[in-house]
Amino acid sequence: MTRRRGAVLAGVAAVVVVVLVAGLLLALRRPSSEETAALTPLASPPPGSVLAVPARRHVWLVVFENHDDNAVYGRADAPFFHELAAQGASTEEYQAIAHPSQPNYLALMSGSTQGILDNEVHTFDAPSLFDQIDAAGKTWRVAAENVPDGCFDGATASGGRDGAGTYARKHEPAVSFQSIAADPARCARIGDLTGFAAGAADFQLIIPNLCHDMHDCPVADGDAWLRTFAPRIMADPAFGDDGLLLVTFDEGAHGDDDNDVATIALGPGVRPAFVSNVPHTHYSLLRTIQQALGLPCLAASCDANTLGEVFEPQAGVPTE
Repeated sequence: MTRRRGAVLAGVAAVVVVVLVAGLLLALRRPSSEETAALTPLASPPPGSVLAVPARRHVWLVVFENHDDNAVYGRADAPFFHELAAQGASTEEYQAIAHPSQPNYLALMSGSTQGILDNEVHTFDAPSLFDQIDAAGKTWRVAAENVPDGCFDGATASGGRDGAGTYARKHEPAVSFQSIAADPARCARIGDLTGFAAGAADFQLIIPNLCHDMHDCPVADGDAWLRTFAPRIMADPAFGDDGLLLVTFDEGAHGDDDNDVATIALGPGVRPAFVSNVPHTHYSLLRTIQQALGLPCLAASCDANTLGEVFEPQAGVPTE
């Protein structure tokens, strides 16, 4: 009897261990909030919020990573962001498009996530802002920190002329468009930061590495990087000659259903210390860039409003 009872207890214990191990493995396999992919429910643009954007000779867009607006605005570890918001205009109701990162970059550059809701390597045939710029006879460049030369199409790369740091393709959308990736002359316009010159193109997309964009490092690191990089734009004559500097984040904190992010605009004609409470999205920013460069809308940007209210009143008048 004792031997049988012992065998039963041993069997029960084995079953418990199996259940615990299975539960642990299931928990490990379950996607974390960082891996959860979802489109963000976007607020509709209010009537009368499609305002004309003044023509700009140069537009620069700097994109940071994975922080909502409350992690940047008014924070002690982001003093330079505070300075920029005081010099220019900032938004309070600006939403990213999705989680995770990559679909937001695609939305910013093409008005569509292209059906992508992951950070894997993709190449697809679709129109983009880059195509529109070329078609209009204007110029563009991408400055991506730590990206190798030679039309690099790998997922990541580290080091190089920019020094320590890691480039991630999921944060650099241009190379994912077939019309760029398959054209050596066009993909050669994607380079690291050592070749950056503020007046080198009509539109420039600037992508810091995984530390400087705050993806892998604290907000203070990204803030310090921007303090050193922004003067390369703002001290250049191209900025004072009808330039527009835009700073945004690809997405908010993982698990944030609203996906609110900080976005700042600076340049001649931008209202200083202005805070916009108008609902906006990445599609609004794309449409703002398109209008600033005299380009038509594209895909979802055609249904978006603009950030026209951040400019001096005489520069922004209703167009719809």
